[in-house]
Amino acid sequence: QVQLVESGGGLVQAGGSLRLSCAASGRTFRNYNMGWFRQVPGKEREFVASITRSAGYTYYADSVKGRFTISRDNAKNTVYLQMNSLKPENTAIYYCAAEPDHYSRSPAAYDYWGQGTQVTVSS
Repeated sequence: QVQLVESGGGLVQAGGSLRLSCAASGRTFRNYNMGWFRQVPGKEREFVASITRSAGYTYYADSVKGRFTISRDNAKNTVYLQMNSLKPENTAIYYCAAEPDHYSRSPAAYDYWGQGTQVTVSS
């Protein structure tokens, strides 16, 4: 079992930046691919970014590529999402998730989820 706790959300003006953090419990954090997803009411959960176990590969949704950066610090059991040039349409609850098997962009592939952190971008 893995427990994930997101933090760093809040209110920011359009064009501003936020850095989300996801702290994981346990000693096996480095064995998981990690992903960031977001969701708004009435919509399906949407892939944002992911990073492989060794941090050798990162993947991004087209809508955030060039603005968002995912990273991880395995020594701290933490994954980050740096969000720059934020837009109002980026407003959502952001979730981190852990996937122990093979890389996927699908939420269904991820076994463990945090509680989410709210990001609100004002115009």
